[in-house]
Amino acid sequence: MKGYKVAILGATGAVGREMMKILAERDFPISELHLLASERSVGQQLAWKDQTLTVELACDSAFAGMDIVLGAAENNIAKRFAPAIVDAGAVFVDNSSAFRMDPDVPLVIPEINPEDVKKHKGIISNPNCTTIVSLVAINALNQDSPIETIVASSYQATSGAGAGGPKELMEEVELLREGKSVEPKVFQYQIAYNVIPQIGGEAFEGYTSEEMKMQNEGRKIMHLPDLRVSCTCVRVPVVRSHSVSLVVRTKEKISIERARELIAAAPGCRLVDDLANKKYPMPLDTSDQDLVFVGRIRDDLASDNGLNIWCCGDQVRKGAATNAVQIAELVIRN
Repeated sequence: MKGYKVAILGATGAVGREMMKILAERDFPISELHLLASERSVGQQLAWKDQTLTVELACDSAFAGMDIVLGAAENNIAKRFAPAIVDAGAVFVDNSSAFRMDPDVPLVIPEINPEDVKKHKGIISNPNCTTIVSLVAINALNQDSPIETIVASSYQATSGAGAGGPKELMEEVELLREGKSVEPKVFQYQIAYNVIPQIGGEAFEGYTSEEMKMQNEGRKIMHLPDLRVSCTCVRVPVVRSHSVSLVVRTKEKISIERARELIAAAPGCRLVDDLANKKYPMPLDTSDQDLVFVGRIRDDLASDNGLNIWCCGDQVRKGAATNAVQIAELVIRN
């Protein structure tokens, strides 16, 4: 198989490092891997496979000759370098939210809409992590009967805020154990022994930007322009792996048994649904792997065509880095 020249933009961050790990795990065909970051990281040495790679400066000329660029940087960085990446002839698989709602940019979860990759004009967007975990869990239901509405509550791990999130959680636990006060820096309030019901800034009628992503991105990914989603996103004192409670209402009624059958056979899912034996998805079980665990499937007692579903998935891997690498695999396959 041909080897491809690949660059990671934002390689020294948590998602960038996870991309390196997943490229190796999945044996992505690479002839050259370039790690790109800001000036403060240039010269840093990072191990990859049996090599030691030196971090290079992210600049327009760095993309010359690249086939694929995996973006693991913030929106402003993605927007800054996207024109140079496209001009260089590379395909930019971007993990930021900069281009997700651009009608000319495919927004892709490979288990759901792989065919949309073919529509790219040089940029493909990776969806929000909570959107990925949730939609992978319920897409099989949509194949049986179109999803009309979703009511979602997310319980999002501290690592979703970057490498500093878990560090702040651990430091606060230790300080409080010693009877000392805490001064939050990463989060707006103390996260240890607490939950914070706001992720993102206000975007629409009291909903935050994070909460609106599931509706806006879900419509685009699942090709459901009329999908309505009411979402509440909560930061919880968990290190890794997001959890989501979903009430999914479909056009036609789907039985619990049929839902279990569909989800058990769905790509990217693992059915873990045995309340009697205390078996259900949990963050500790779903961390550092790529499947979305789905369970607690029940009829919704407040509607005729609804199901209650609980799911968990690793937001750093499947919710970010792995999904991006899977998109890159689709690019080279096509």
